[in-house]
Amino acid sequence: MKFSHLDESGAARMVDVSAKDVTVRTATARGFVRLSASCVAALREGGVPKGDALAVARIAGIMGAKKTPDLVPMCHPIPIHGVQVDLRVTDEGVFVEARAKTADRTGIEMEALTAVSVAALALVDMVKAVDPGAVITDVRVVEKTGGKTGTWNRPEEP
Repeated sequence: MKFSHLDESGAARMVDVSAKDVTVRTATARGFVRLSASCVAALREGGVPKGDALAVARIAGIMGAKKTPDLVPMCHPIPIHGVQVDLRVTDEGVFVEARAKTADRTGIEMEALTAVSVAALALVDMVKAVDPGAVITDVRVVEKTGGKTGTWNRPEEP
């Protein structure tokens, strides 16, 4: 198997995407932050000591997407035309979903994954006084569109 991010000698490199066509590309990623029942109650009641944890997490996720090439070494800096971060409180914790969009020569999956990851990290930071045992789990790409390969959906996702 040949890896595109390795040159002939095995050294890491950034892939040259200049010959690829510019297309509209999207990626959706999801994750989950598992929380204690008391923390879920605090989120639902607006009782988190640091303030509006969900709003902070949403903004952090958007900011994270914009900083992706600064965090992921081989990630191309691409224009981000839109990022939406949604958080939904459940009895077990908080579902995090991010959808990122660009029109460029390479995909935007890493930006969607970073948005979910940073939103989840910010949420943990906001609730750690209430639930120091919070767990971030199941961060994954669930859909991508655009580019040469077109649309891809994770098989087990609805």
